[in-house]
Amino acid sequence: MERISGTVSRGLRAPIIKTGDDLRTIVTETLLKGAEAGEYEIRDRDVLAITESIVARSQGNYCTIDDIASDVRAKLGGEHIGIIFPIMSRNRFAICLRGFARGAKKITLMLSYPSDEVGNHLFDEDLLDDAGVNPYSDVLTREQFESIFGKSRHPFTGMDYVAYYHDLIEEEGCEAEIIFANDPVKILDYTDCVLACDIHTRKHTKKVLLKHGAKKVCGMDDIMTASIGGSGCNPQYGLLGSNKSTETTVKLFPVNCDEFVRDVQNIILDKTGKHIEVMVYGDGAFKDPVGKIWELADPVVSPGYTDGLNGTPNELKLKYLADNQFKDLTGEALKNAIRNSIAEKDAQLVGKMDSEGTTPRRLTDLIGSLCDLTSGSGDKGTPFVYIQGYFDNYTD
Repeated sequence: MERISGTVSRGLRAPIIKTGDDLRTIVTETLLKGAEAGEYEIRDRDVLAITESIVARSQGNYCTIDDIASDVRAKLGGEHIGIIFPIMSRNRFAICLRGFARGAKKITLMLSYPSDEVGNHLFDEDLLDDAGVNPYSDVLTREQFESIFGKSRHPFTGMDYVAYYHDLIEEEGCEAEIIFANDPVKILDYTDCVLACDIHTRKHTKKVLLKHGAKKVCGMDDIMTASIGGSGCNPQYGLLGSNKSTETTVKLFPVNCDEFVRDVQNIILDKTGKHIEVMVYGDGAFKDPVGKIWELADPVVSPGYTDGLNGTPNELKLKYLADNQFKDLTGEALKNAIRNSIAEKDAQLVGKMDSEGTTPRRLTDLIGSLCDLTSGSGDKGTPFVYIQGYFDNYTD
């Protein structure tokens, strides 16, 4: 009988993972139990994905606010620092900001407007049309900002992040000043020691600041790159990808993920004879068209994956074939013609019209986004995602 189902994404329920747990064993045993229960059959080229959060938790990759303060003080001098382009997040950034404030005497916090890098809006961008403000060049004080746009309220959480961040800084005994600008160089009118908190544009921001005379420049990826008194750290990403754990601790992005996924892949191969792909995933790379929030607050979707997940899809656009080369065919003739085209397609379709409209993104970004949507971030209890049929096509 012809197979009907294509790609299937399953969330796998797992125990609550704690520091020191043998995650490699837990992951493989969970997958094998599902197969033994008849929920699926393990096949070659299936994909097993593990959320970054539990990898970091099993590694015990945590630091404290005091650790962050110590590192900021050592790298930026502990006096007046400029903090630019943070995202609006209690989970992602506020806990880090508390550490930054504890490591400085004064902070000039520069917020981008009308939204942060990942699409959290301080106000409706349509208000700019009548405000007489040029967001590319104008610098606004908090008083000017609120007189023009009013008090900020996040559309989903109701938070006034301007007031929240200001008060948080001062709670740590640090003087707070808030300004609004989109040109990173504007912060140099206030201080020449700068902490750039943008995620995906951080390299350019740091380069521009140094070019225009900044004395000391760090990104969040430069803070907590090494252990402070036995703390966790992330040599590659620092504080990027971190989350609030408790009121005084931060869970960092996991480390040694490539080693972890290869180990899991080898264990499953040894136990089943099947060669599956394995990846660690965090935020998906997609944008909410209504809330306008871009989900990707992690530095990458996947910090570790096996070799078979390198590259981008190499797929034909079936509707293009049906509407063009095979527009006069129907039924079995059309099906066979398309199947033959797939079987004979070039190994590299980049630039070919037959692939126009297929998604030109990395496999890890596509699959990681699917995983993030499958597992969610709430109480589903499925930190492992098992995907089957992703690499199948119409001929299989």
